[in-house]
Amino acid sequence: MILKGLTFNLLRFTDKRSMSDTVIKVENLSKSYLISHQSQERYTALRDVITNSAKSLAKRLTSPFTSNVSPLAATQEEFFALKDVSFEIKRGERVGIIGRNGAGKSTLLKILSRITEPTSGRVEITGRVASLLEVGTGFHPELTGRENIFLNGAILGMSRVDIKRKFDEIVAFAEVEKFLDTPVKRYSSGMYVRLAFAVAAHLEPEILIVDEVLAVGDAQFQKKCLGKMAEVGEEGRTVLFVSHNMQAIRNLCDGVIWLNDGQVCQIGPTLEVSENYLCQYLHARSLEEVQLAIDALPHDPIFRLEEVAIRQKGSLCTTVLNGHPVDVEIVYSVSQRTSGLRVYFDICDEERNLLIRTFNDDDADSMSTIEPGRYLSKATIPADLLAPRSYELRVYGTIYNVRSIPAGGIGIPLLVEKSNDINRAYPQDPIRSKLLPRIPWQTVPVKEEGIKAC
Repeated sequence: MILKGLTFNLLRFTDKRSMSDTVIKVENLSKSYLISHQSQERYTALRDVITNSAKSLAKRLTSPFTSNVSPLAATQEEFFALKDVSFEIKRGERVGIIGRNGAGKSTLLKILSRITEPTSGRVEITGRVASLLEVGTGFHPELTGRENIFLNGAILGMSRVDIKRKFDEIVAFAEVEKFLDTPVKRYSSGMYVRLAFAVAAHLEPEILIVDEVLAVGDAQFQKKCLGKMAEVGEEGRTVLFVSHNMQAIRNLCDGVIWLNDGQVCQIGPTLEVSENYLCQYLHARSLEEVQLAIDALPHDPIFRLEEVAIRQKGSLCTTVLNGHPVDVEIVYSVSQRTSGLRVYFDICDEERNLLIRTFNDDDADSMSTIEPGRYLSKATIPADLLAPRSYELRVYGTIYNVRSIPAGGIGIPLLVEKSNDINRAYPQDPIRSKLLPRIPWQTVPVKEEGIKAC
């Protein structure tokens, strides 16, 4: 692919294998755009438009050389989608790229895929690159699925014999055999992505670049794609993967590049960087902001949530240590005698999966009736239960079989940091579980046959 107008010292790609294991080297890469801003013109009625047009015509008739200046003044601003980005990726590494929307992730991948040229900086890539950046990348809509497989293989520099050797495997993976001779413009977005990913992953690129496009597919296909990308990495090829799904990033990637406002915020091990990322954005709201959200709840004639607090060792906090218990305090008021009214909270992971749900009357023998008044309900999360990672604690009030108050609950970020001695012998081994209770084990020598039947 030819990069029109590209200055050679800005970007250099090579297909020759170097002695180094580095396959992608990015140095001080920047990409900027000029954004135009126009001043807003005030609203005018039709009579004003007619009057102004007549005056303008009269002026031109009396002064034919008068210039026609636009009433809207335009200004331009330089916006950096990427700014001074530098990193290196070794052969066989599976690297995740994370960041909020607008952080520069897709711009970076487009430069690495030779779709967009940089403003400044330098990129060196060793090997064939296959990219899947958006639905329809590299496909001609008028060609059939079969023809597009051969077209993409040719773009990657593969011979017809090599493409034929992989053809059946591609079709089986994409599950589009029935529509193989149909123009891809008639495919659904899911079919499009299945075939595009199958082509990109199976035609043996040395570097596979995949954007969030996999989110278009169903859950089963996403799992299948993640497995294939892991397989590609194990074969010694390099994978770059952009996703907002932190669990997918953790399961697949060896390391992570975190972009923020077009700049590298952190590069490092997957678990460490993803936790820092989630900590910054999931835990952006302080307890004061949570209180503001509580105060803004709509009026309810029976139940009013007043305060929520998280405490460890008596101190208010949203970051806790896993080796010590955590208290959750809920203050609320009740306006009238009510049966089945209770408060509860959920603990969810960063993907909003429910891990724990506990009610203030879990130990009651029967449905309680609560009198009007102001109450404090307190729960203690035991020490050594939550693994070191990010969670969300959501607090609710509810009238049994009637309604939850508020409907979506009040969310409080909860970051758990490691403080106990679990995993002390293997500190580099990542903790993958969401819960980490202490489960007693015992190991003793066995002198006889082993475990005997009961």
